[in-house]
Amino acid sequence: MFENLRFPLIAAPMAGGPTTPELVAAVSAAGGFGFLAGGYLTADALDEKIATTAELTGGAFGVNLFLPGARSAADLTAHRERLLAEAIRYGVELGEPRWDDDAYPAKLAVVIERRVPVVSFTFGAPAAEEVRRLHDVGSQVVVTVTNPDEAVLAASSGADALCVQGFEAGGHRSLFADDPGSPAGGEQYGLLALLRLVAAKVTLPLIAAGGLVHGADIAAVLAAGAVAAQLGTVFLQADEAGTPLAQRHALAAGDRRTAFTRAFSGRPARGLVNRVLSDLSADAPAAYPQLHHLSKPVRAASAKAGDPEAMSLWAGQTYPLAPAGPAASIVDRLRAEAREALSRVERLR
Repeated sequence: MFENLRFPLIAAPMAGGPTTPELVAAVSAAGGFGFLAGGYLTADALDEKIATTAELTGGAFGVNLFLPGARSAADLTAHRERLLAEAIRYGVELGEPRWDDDAYPAKLAVVIERRVPVVSFTFGAPAAEEVRRLHDVGSQVVVTVTNPDEAVLAASSGADALCVQGFEAGGHRSLFADDPGSPAGGEQYGLLALLRLVAAKVTLPLIAAGGLVHGADIAAVLAAGAVAAQLGTVFLQADEAGTPLAQRHALAAGDRRTAFTRAFSGRPARGLVNRVLSDLSADAPAAYPQLHHLSKPVRAASAKAGDPEAMSLWAGQTYPLAPAGPAASIVDRLRAEAREALSRVERLR
């Protein structure tokens, strides 16, 4: 699947704006592979982005979809009251905390009709019948996992490869089931440890993700058995990314720690610590996507005001080391760093 890449680097799908067709195309042109983020989009919007990306890349790209979870019965009253103060601060109304399936069936139909070469999944494994439909049109299937048990389930669904997500990763943890009693939603595994544990359970090709920001990191996960490295945070400040300006400034400053929170979406996700994350995380209920819809107007108003304190500033632990500039130059830098790292390993021969 990814063995023939000129450089075994994958641009992670970053939903909500950072991933653009231009970013996917730039990474692909530089020798890597890019994923479009289908999360939060309508089926029509995803179809348009696929068409644009296909035109820019000639077809060498993937699409990521969010699998819908069970409807949470959590009480949102207290969280809504706390978030209301932020809405008043920015002069907006809170959103409707509705549950939906992110238009998953319609978007699955789009990627099948478009014969997208690679389709990846977040928040669970697709049903075996859905995998069969994708295979019938020539698509390959990647499932993102956060622990060995999820890896076994994903393999049983017929997945062609697994994206192994360490706790260092920015954005949402791709948990199949969110444990409300854990701030991170469940047990946390560092990437290298998780690669070893998953490799002991399944024989599928593994893609490594989580905190990778340097070429030496790519060399390390390849040495650990991965077929490719998936990086997201390293492209947040790329010229082609759709990252909001306020988030770019916060990333460039590099002076905030990162932490997990459910405060913005209802699912555990790693982001830069700001006012909302600090004040609302402790008692945020496990209710996705209800909290995502509830907080959306606040997040948008915060971004419009150029104020990062009420935005979901998703980023991995190593974000202060991520560069800015054209995506091609970032890929070139990573390639040079990876080669230098491999030359140092030659001493083991």
